[in-house]
Amino acid sequence: MFERFTTDARNTVTGAVTEARRAGAATVTEEHLLLSLLELGALDRLGVDRALVAADLTAARRRGGMSRADEEALAGLGIDLTEIVSRIEETHGEGALAAPAPRRRTLRASLRSALGRAEPDDRAGSYRVPFTAGSKKVLEQSLRIALGRKDNHIGTLHLLLALLSRPGTVSEVLTDHGITYTTAETTLAA
Repeated sequence: MFERFTTDARNTVTGAVTEARRAGAATVTEEHLLLSLLELGALDRLGVDRALVAADLTAARRRGGMSRADEEALAGLGIDLTEIVSRIEETHGEGALAAPAPRRRTLRASLRSALGRAEPDDRAGSYRVPFTAGSKKVLEQSLRIALGRKDNHIGTLHLLLALLSRPGTVSEVLTDHGITYTTAETTLAA
């Protein structure tokens, strides 16, 4: 499948891994794919304000990844998500729900520690960051979209359309900024 990816699409995927490492995340999520698309300027023709989208993603992460639809459903049950987040942050500190999961310690790292050897500098990104099931689905969906459009390649447009086609925080944030499947397809495919 990856042989069909354009250079920009490959850069998006590797950029998502870089975003995940920068955030200290244990996995690459759909959010990292979106942040990478933003970083590469793939959404610039849509008039997207990168800083605002990133801020909205941060706010969603602060809510524990709950979408506005989730928040409304809880409100319908009489549960105030904002109050819950506030109480959790009072007890555990600001951003407690947004904290990335710690990276698992490998056997090699445990042995190095037990033997008193220093950890190698990992800023170069020598460890592998796995993709979540959701981010893998986005990559698979981008292939399906490309095939459906009879394109011989998978580009950043296909990745963006795949992100927009899946329910969740990423598509909700993009929709809040006026980017729908249809607008992305018509604007970027032209």
